[in-house]
Amino acid sequence: MDVLSFSMLPTLRRPILLLAFAGWNDAGSAATFAARFLTQRLAAQKFASIDPELFYNFVEQRPQLRWNRGEREIIWPSNEFAYARHPELAQDVIIGLGVEPHLRWRAYTEAILHVVQQCKVELVVTLGALLADVAYSRPVRLTGSASDPALARRLRLSVSRYEGPTGIVGVLHDTCRRRGLPAISIWANVPHYIAASPNVKAALALVRRVLTLLDFTTDLSELERAAQDFDQRVAAALAADPKIAEYVRRLEERDAEEEEPQEEAIDALPSGEELARELERFLREQRRERNED
Repeated sequence: MDVLSFSMLPTLRRPILLLAFAGWNDAGSAATFAARFLTQRLAAQKFASIDPELFYNFVEQRPQLRWNRGEREIIWPSNEFAYARHPELAQDVIIGLGVEPHLRWRAYTEAILHVVQQCKVELVVTLGALLADVAYSRPVRLTGSASDPALARRLRLSVSRYEGPTGIVGVLHDTCRRRGLPAISIWANVPHYIAASPNVKAALALVRRVLTLLDFTTDLSELERAAQDFDQRVAAALAADPKIAEYVRRLEERDAEEEEPQEEAIDALPSGEELARELERFLREQRRERNED
């Protein structure tokens, strides 16, 4: 069974593959919300998909029924790839939006890497969001890591030393490392005491960082207003719960006492212009080394 199908194979300029997966790596649905926003804003066109049949327990991840033009339609868990070509993009972009699988993770990862191979992807970027002990009122803390030590040094990212349970993002990055494919991961820290989903504020922070990485600008006013509204609704909810409000106040005091701002942690991403510039240098060196070989 061929799990990966192409409706077409686009010709792309040194594409970057941006990936987000619903599930364990997606606290507050921030990563997938950001990926959907970017897909829409970049007018990305779908060209490939992964068949869900082999990868999901449909008792755990049930298909959905909906009405479509007077008929009932079953919507299966989707894993789709869309490409964006824009005159203001220095490199074309592929956005992969999926659901963390239950089964056959290695086969699932190989399907993604087949997209990488067929489209000659130069860099894989994964988005994630994790539950953290952070104050909602503070700027969203973004952290990043890289699979390649040289790329990590160039972008001042960490080479993750995490040990413990991992998600499909961790498996994918390990595979990229073993294949010599540059990959970076960008994570938003989401307050663990906020159940609202999507966390628009965290999604906005991810979108801004991706746009910086792509050296691309677009109107974010609608998303910024939604993030402000999200903060206001959270503040109103906390005002009705004195225990949580006190807990958040202690988090804010802790952050204020830290010698460095929270968003400037060791593994925080470098400034926007520097990130784009250093990434371009790294990829240029990679291309030169391949040509010399």
